[in-house]
Amino acid sequence: MTQKGIDISIKIQEQYTDIESAMKKTLRQTKHNLWLAIQEFEYLLDEKSLFARVLEEKKVRESSTIEILEYLPEHHSAFQELNEEWITTYFKLEDADRKALDNPKDYILDKGGAILVAVQDNTVLGVCALLRMNDEKYDFELAKMAVSPKAQGKGIGYLLGTSIIEKARALKASNLYLESNTILKPAISLYEKLGFKKIAGHYTPYERCNIQMELKLK
Repeated sequence: MTQKGIDISIKIQEQYTDIESAMKKTLRQTKHNLWLAIQEFEYLLDEKSLFARVLEEKKVRESSTIEILEYLPEHHSAFQELNEEWITTYFKLEDADRKALDNPKDYILDKGGAILVAVQDNTVLGVCALLRMNDEKYDFELAKMAVSPKAQGKGIGYLLGTSIIEKARALKASNLYLESNTILKPAISLYEKLGFKKIAGHYTPYERCNIQMELKLK
């Protein structure tokens, strides 16, 4: 290092000492320890990035404008189209699908079931149903949950799931049942988040079913 470089290095070290001293004196005058706060902030960001936290806040903000409503006849086309869209993307429509989607009033509502819809700005973004079951153990099947691909990431599935579970409680249900396919990983993760546990051995009319789950409400 040249003499000039040595002189600059000494000045930088002196400035660093002055900055450190000034910071320490300033911190002693504060009511909170800034360095500890910075360390805690860094720890929290290590646990979850700022980007992930921003996405969470975005989801909360967007979901606050979503209404969960009881199914009405004018919701039929959305109920049918949203479900047909995801089913035909991964599988094929089966007879049990057609019965529920073509005539939800007769097949679901008139049998004591329920359908909820997620609406934002007068647009149906998601749907979910409770099918009354003639079963010794299970009162209802959670079925026909679908969210528009354009609205995924807004937490609509979770809103629908929690709302349909509360609807089941209001209908005095003790146990809920559902069936799905493990290829639908986001759906399975959602069901687990809602509290459903894996079971096996229950009869299913669906070829695509390779996982069954239950939720005990009592």
